[in-house]
Amino acid sequence: MKRILIISFSNISRDPRVMRQIWVLTKEYKITVAGFGSKPDANVDFFELHPPKLGLWKKILWAGQLITRQFEWHYWSKPHIQESLQLFSNQQFDVVLANDVSALPVALKIAKGYPVLVDAHEYTPKEFEDSWRWRLFFERYSHYLCQRYLPLATSMTTVCQGIADEYHQEYGVQPSVIHNAPLYQNLSPSTLRKNHIRLIHHGAAIRSRHIEVIIEMMHYLDERFTLDFMLVATDPIYLSKLQDKSKGDPRIRFIDPVPMPDICTRINEFDIGVYILPPINFNHEHALPNKFFEFIQARLAIAIGPSPEMAALVKKYDCGLIAPSFDPAALAKMLSGLNIEKINNYKNASNHAAQCLNFDAEANILNREISKLL
Repeated sequence: MKRILIISFSNISRDPRVMRQIWVLTKEYKITVAGFGSKPDANVDFFELHPPKLGLWKKILWAGQLITRQFEWHYWSKPHIQESLQLFSNQQFDVVLANDVSALPVALKIAKGYPVLVDAHEYTPKEFEDSWRWRLFFERYSHYLCQRYLPLATSMTTVCQGIADEYHQEYGVQPSVIHNAPLYQNLSPSTLRKNHIRLIHHGAAIRSRHIEVIIEMMHYLDERFTLDFMLVATDPIYLSKLQDKSKGDPRIRFIDPVPMPDICTRINEFDIGVYILPPINFNHEHALPNKFFEFIQARLAIAIGPSPEMAALVKKYDCGLIAPSFDPAALAKMLSGLNIEKINNYKNASNHAAQCLNFDAEANILNREISKLL
């Protein structure tokens, strides 16, 4: 049986994209996984890596390396990179799958000339370009890693066409697109309640996503609408801020998050999945996130800002609303014009879209890439 190493510097069991790779590839291959956190619930050999502990002096050292462009020294001196090399220096794999550009250089070294597939996820060189600190310390470093190592990968994938096009334009590579769609869920649209339209937003509580604009949207909606947040406390202080901002509006609730495989079933009881993501950086502009496809699999109507990647699919399947701007009042105005018939039509359209927008279909692309490398 062919051996594949999947390496990702993320908490594997909480990384939906990496977990989908594992679920698909374990059907045909012997899989070894290296990453942070506990062993995923899958039939794999797992090697836990340990994220670096950043004290003050370590931060000063790393900042100096990045400012003076000692990019190779900075990369190879990281403890989890050295740990990866030590773990796999005497092992051989038929394919190494590197998740994100940060794992590519070490994956190439571990592969020892065997094929390497890099799943770049999003667009690394502009990942947090809205932050001056990131631009100062990491922008040139990220560009260097892409310029130096992407051409050495045997194959490449990413999450959407806009990001694939940007990688091709800047670095001459040809990524295939694998959407962040979950496995197919055997669900049906839930029944609408009279004079009660249930909105849901789920995901991680991350400041750069400006989730507070969804709270602001509720100021413009009438009493028919309620909003539930199901948020993972990635940033507990920010989550607390969102909860404080919602106090005084009994229509807004915060419900407990559920394990990743249960998300679609949990949110199926709602009517409309809402996401307003101001395009403060390149990846936000081209966002096509897990939650969008989870809305679809949960058979919800969709309500979004004019994010082009999401909007293209909403238009294609006619499964929801696209506001003309990222102003929360603009989306609220469109939501206010909905009636039961229109929401049901959108939910039924999501039911149709769910047959196509699932990882059972996307898995064919991943399997094709791996088969090509083998």
